[in-house]
Amino acid sequence: MIEYRIHGRGGQGSVAAAYLLAAAAFHAGQMCQAFPAFGAERRGAPVTAFVRTDEHPIRLRSQVREPHFLIVQDGTLLQDAGITSGLRPGGGMIVNTTRTSEDISERFGHRALTVRATEFAVEEIGRPIPNTALLAAFLSATGLFPIDSLAAALRERFSGEVLEGNLRLVERAAGTVERETWKEPADA
Repeated sequence: MIEYRIHGRGGQGSVAAAYLLAAAAFHAGQMCQAFPAFGAERRGAPVTAFVRTDEHPIRLRSQVREPHFLIVQDGTLLQDAGITSGLRPGGGMIVNTTRTSEDISERFGHRALTVRATEFAVEEIGRPIPNTALLAAFLSATGLFPIDSLAAALRERFSGEVLEGNLRLVERAAGTVERETWKEPADA
């Protein structure tokens, strides 16, 4: 089983990202779970969402405390020193920021990949919602599921220009990352 934790702010699509990642896993033939954890949220407040994927049925029903991967939708959340809490050795984090991957990796002691996801989203869909770009870059880097499975998940959720913009965003973000650079776990 692979576990993911998504950190973002209200309005950035963290919960949608969890459901899209789970749907992409489903389209790739995996079992999946996706669920959020938040209270009385407002736009801009920190939000956490969780995903689990596996080839077998998933019976675990708790929050993800020891993720294999973190998806951080807002670079300002890196100010929380505990953001990498529980991140497993060999795991990694993908971060929406203009900072370098090396800078984030050095600071947190985990492999990191940075993507200018908000910038890409504004240019492709006209809104600062980084979730699709981060998921595309993540799937490209890990090779966990085909990019086509993310496109299929988007087709289930959107239509028209919103869908077309998100499909362009997937192609663009996936193209910024060397494919399957995270295929193998990093040494702890």
